[in-house]
Amino acid sequence: MLYVYPHYYKKFHCIASDCPDTCCAGWEIMIDRKSLERYKNVSGPLGNRLHNSVDWRRHAFRQYEGRCEFLNEEGLCDLYTELGEDGFCRTCRVYPRHIEEFEGVREVSLCLSCIEAARIILGTEEPVRFLSKGTDREEEYEDFDFFLYTKLADTRDLVMEILQKRTADDRIRMGLCLSLAHDLQRRIREEKLYETDELLKRYRRSDREERFAEKMARCGLERESRYETMKALYGVMERMAELKPEWPAERSRMRAALYENGAGSYEDQRQRFLESDIGAGLPHLREQLMVYWVFAYFNGAVYDENPYGKMKLAVACTLLIEDMCQAVWQEQGEVLSHEEIVDIAHKFSREVEHADENRGMLEDALTRDMRFSLRALLGAIGG
Repeated sequence: MLYVYPHYYKKFHCIASDCPDTCCAGWEIMIDRKSLERYKNVSGPLGNRLHNSVDWRRHAFRQYEGRCEFLNEEGLCDLYTELGEDGFCRTCRVYPRHIEEFEGVREVSLCLSCIEAARIILGTEEPVRFLSKGTDREEEYEDFDFFLYTKLADTRDLVMEILQKRTADDRIRMGLCLSLAHDLQRRIREEKLYETDELLKRYRRSDREERFAEKMARCGLERESRYETMKALYGVMERMAELKPEWPAERSRMRAALYENGAGSYEDQRQRFLESDIGAGLPHLREQLMVYWVFAYFNGAVYDENPYGKMKLAVACTLLIEDMCQAVWQEQGEVLSHEEIVDIAHKFSREVEHADENRGMLEDALTRDMRFSLRALLGAIGG
């Protein structure tokens, strides 16, 4: 078994009671069957408390005012205090790690939804490197499409190379990756996956950025409205179920700051934002966010044959976080700190990434809704 992880992965350490947004509140914590059996066998006062504090039918910890019943007033876990690490169920033991499973490979990353992990991810100045470690463990998957997986992996390797080429305009880098995924999707749809190597060869050309910029200019993408595309994307996000009770109000407030006064106001505000000190740091923010989303989800297309949808998801999430930063910057008198950017990104991830139905809703809309066509998203990237 090969384990793959970003180079900053081992920097993470839970800050426990110092965390401003504990992962023990705000969402339902599901319990794996092995842990349930272990909890059933705990005796004494803790066993009685477990009996009353676990929803045995739903396989989840009960909550009190949105907090896990084992989260004490000091922000610490009473189960951990009593039982040590053996007290954790798989969810609590793994989080904030995100794991993608493939035949012979486990890909492990930190979750942006954890604010301490978000600090590490967005605070990484250097290009992300991916490390690997092998073990003797072996397993086989039935019906695993290894040929498709290898083509996705090869494509993602090239995407990472493109995204982290810092001598090129970051918007061109994002656009290239979106276009590459679009072209790969067409080959999957037409059952011509054998053409992938030739496709990747074309995208490896030394003049790819210059040629792509020229193509975008010829297509007249400046006529595409970033405002309309982003307003539509935000509308999808507003239809999602909320995990934290305060999120709808925050989400609505940012929407008003961004889109309520029309396209002209949005574009004027955006121009000031791009010309500010925050605007100067956007290429780094976009790169790290794109690398994060692509590593976490792109190769998962081996299970649904939708790499274009996965790349659209990466682009859309990056653009939405950028617009949310713009909204808070505007609200605060055109001031925004790095810590506030981290907070915005982690809140977005918490609400969108960690509810399967929410992430699925966004990917489905990006795949099916023509408002999010290749042309529209390229226009939003360049706008």
